[in-house]
Amino acid sequence: MKFSIYFTVFIAENLSSEMKKYFISLAIVIVVLFLFKNTSKGKMVTNHVKGVVANVMTTPDYINTKGDSIVTRVIVPKGYKRVMYKKNSFQQYLRNYKLKPYGSKIINYDNSEYFTQDWHEAILEVPVPSNGLQQCADALMRIRSEYLWEQDRKDEIGFNFTSGHYCSWIKYAKGFRPKINGNKVTFHKTAAPNYSKSNFYRYLNLIYTYAGTLSMYNELLKVSVAEIEIGDMLVKPGSPGHIEIVVDEIVNEQGNKMYLLAQGNTPAQSVCLLKNFENTTISPWYTFAKNEPVYTPSYYFDKVRFIRFK
Repeated sequence: MKFSIYFTVFIAENLSSEMKKYFISLAIVIVVLFLFKNTSKGKMVTNHVKGVVANVMTTPDYINTKGDSIVTRVIVPKGYKRVMYKKNSFQQYLRNYKLKPYGSKIINYDNSEYFTQDWHEAILEVPVPSNGLQQCADALMRIRSEYLWEQDRKDEIGFNFTSGHYCSWIKYAKGFRPKINGNKVTFHKTAAPNYSKSNFYRYLNLIYTYAGTLSMYNELLKVSVAEIEIGDMLVKPGSPGHIEIVVDEIVNEQGNKMYLLAQGNTPAQSVCLLKNFENTTISPWYTFAKNEPVYTPSYYFDKVRFIRFK
């Protein structure tokens, strides 16, 4: 430190004005580096050089950029382990969901880039239809339906419309279509039976049109904070509302749990794994507490409400 002060005095007396500016700037950099070097690693550095060093902090990095699934992309913090679930369960399906390469962007349904690209740590391999229908709740209904399809549990695929009327894939596949008159819905056989995958996605487009966050909240089981598991959904019911899904779960020896959240969004866009801006020391992991709000990058949930697929 003494050297830097003497050095500054020397150049002030012996150099031209332009050279003085250069060497004074260099001296300031040396002082900053000296202070940073002698500060404990990982601690906040404040007010050592007012206006030059405001905040310098290191945070853990729980991202493996080479990981191609949720379970391989996100690292478990020290002292925690993943909660185990049965093979072929919906929980395992979500945890092992395939991801696009690290650094992939959030893309809207019209192939444009979303206006912000700093909310996410990963993009899930969920195609986004160009029709713009697959928004936040719709993306989660699609993931659930595709899981049931792959498990040959197609007769379980079905959702309530906002009106409360249940619309199943099996009935749609048999040719029944809804006739909607206000809040009154009736089903009539107007099409030939078609159990193909392409017709399945036409069925989902119908669901996207007449179901959503509010209908899911009204239809599905409510879950307390103590009972949260992978596949449960954090929801703000409404028109519009918002909904996000738990895609991983970890626990420590004290029984404390943390979770990962993923979301679709409006406009219809890529499904992404969210960062945690409220607690960067554990991001992208989240914790939840009863009666406490939840802040995620794109949405503020004033209450902790979770629901679960049937």
